[in-house]
Amino acid sequence: MAASATAQSVPVEIIHHGWITNVRPVKDGAAECVLNQGAPVIVPAFLAVYLGSGDEIEIPLGPNRAGVEIHVRKNAASRGIRELYQAPVGYITQPKENKRKELFVAAEVIGSGLGITTIYLPCHVLRDYFYLADRQREWGKQPTLYEIVRMPQSAGPAELRLSFKIRQLELQKEGASKEVYKALERAYNILAQPELRDCYDGLLLDPDAPVLFPYGGFGSLLVAGDRSRDGQTFFATRLLAFRPEMRRRRFHAPLRKFEFYSQTAVYRDARRKLEVRVDQSAMPVIWNQTWNQWKHLLAAKVEIDATFVRAGKYRLKSSEWQRVEWESALPSRLNVKLPANLQEEMEKARKTYHQFGQYSQAFDQIRARIEREPVEKHELDRLLGQLGVPGIFDVAQLTWKPDYDAFFYRQLAKRARRLYLYREEYIFDGLSREFPRIVIALEGGNICGLWRLTEGGRSPTGVSRQREAALGYSP
Repeated sequence: MAASATAQSVPVEIIHHGWITNVRPVKDGAAECVLNQGAPVIVPAFLAVYLGSGDEIEIPLGPNRAGVEIHVRKNAASRGIRELYQAPVGYITQPKENKRKELFVAAEVIGSGLGITTIYLPCHVLRDYFYLADRQREWGKQPTLYEIVRMPQSAGPAELRLSFKIRQLELQKEGASKEVYKALERAYNILAQPELRDCYDGLLLDPDAPVLFPYGGFGSLLVAGDRSRDGQTFFATRLLAFRPEMRRRRFHAPLRKFEFYSQTAVYRDARRKLEVRVDQSAMPVIWNQTWNQWKHLLAAKVEIDATFVRAGKYRLKSSEWQRVEWESALPSRLNVKLPANLQEEMEKARKTYHQFGQYSQAFDQIRARIEREPVEKHELDRLLGQLGVPGIFDVAQLTWKPDYDAFFYRQLAKRARRLYLYREEYIFDGLSREFPRIVIALEGGNICGLWRLTEGGRSPTGVSRQREAALGYSP
């Protein structure tokens, strides 16, 4: 989960500038602005509703940039809104205080062609956009988000999801408007994410409490407000629209990579930078935290079909704050399908785990041996037999970890002449015909070391001297 580049201005070929003479719809989701000079401009429909004759508009027209960033100065007769600004934004900061002790967040503008690099959003502006059930009513006259999903504030994650699904069916039967559907989905997505739910519960106690921008930003932001004198900052007074970066994904996730808690389970994929949070309604199987003791022995996978939004935050690592980014599944658009043989796989994993306890003394002796030196798997099988452990037990499971790839392991084991166990690694010897003495160390499901021995000597590629000496290979 690597950090992205910071926001910066990029050169553009030209800024298309003019005054709007007419705004007319052209197709679903878009409108055409006719200008007093030059070609007309196509803008999103949600922006077009705020535009009118006499408004001044400017758009940078660099490669592949038309329509991404737009700045509008409203005409003199306009009331309430003086300027509009739409731009792609990246990370949005955590709440902090300005010199007047007012809470705000700062959004970085990605690749600005108009010179605006930052958008400042007061926390009450975020509250009145993301955390309201009805955006047409004041905060004090709002129904709570819990009332929208028709559950008490004490409801757990599974209860919230079940009530959300039932309410969706009720709205469908009633023929409710799109706005009502959106309000329901917004309420559920806030309450189903623990960090956002904590933020909302804090707002119920104190409407002026700090407010989080959901998932840390990343998307297209439309705000009303004023541009600074130096032109580099836009001070928002209203948040009019936010379109997050989203994409649908469907894939199979190993259950061994879930972290199980009392009411939820979290799947994280470091390679694809994905995070999925499920409850026992989304993934209909009863679990508890003891699953974490034997999940690494579970071979089953679940099918995940979800819409993911880009997310990010800063984390303290090695005494430095580093920004990490990933994609998080939207709770309202998450579906999980269980495999047909799940119960069989669970019983098999539990049985294997109990064998560890039954023959714990024998396994402790084996662990102590492979902690000191690499031992070939056939030799370990022989030792287990002498210690009274049944032959059905696979000694390779002694060092198995949740993030190891079973398919990768089987393919390497099938091709290797010898397989060694060493600490938390699997070492495969003799995989290559050209260089029969190639050794691969498998750690964490990845190749962490490889070297070959030839008549001219040894050619290492990252394996430690300690491993080489233990295997009996010398320079």
